[in-house]
Amino acid sequence: MNTPEWLKPGIYGAVIGAVFVGVVGFTWGGWVTGGTSNDRAVAMSRNDVVASMVPVCLDMARSDPARVDKLATIRAASTYQRRDALMTAGWATMPGTDAPDRDIAQACLKELEL
Repeated sequence: MNTPEWLKPGIYGAVIGAVFVGVVGFTWGGWVTGGTSNDRAVAMSRNDVVASMVPVCLDMARSDPARVDKLATIRAASTYQRRDALMTAGWATMPGTDAPDRDIAQACLKELEL
């Protein structure tokens, strides 16, 4: 098939324009792929779940009969071991689960007034 000479610059311009729009859209326009949007949604939902469980952790800490001893243990631990101490205390184990959650323990530790 023979294409007219005046059509070739139009086709080249359309292809170059499409590539340019794609590059600008993904770099500055805020476009993302489906995988990236899924990763962001999972991270946002995880953060929301952790934030909603912090009051439960604080309530467990307030109602624990051995609160004073456990708080003393947490305070005595070094800064980077406090999360593990809070997990050992059992306050980061949510009702219905068997194991403590590290993210909930870290968020709860920030809210506890040590």
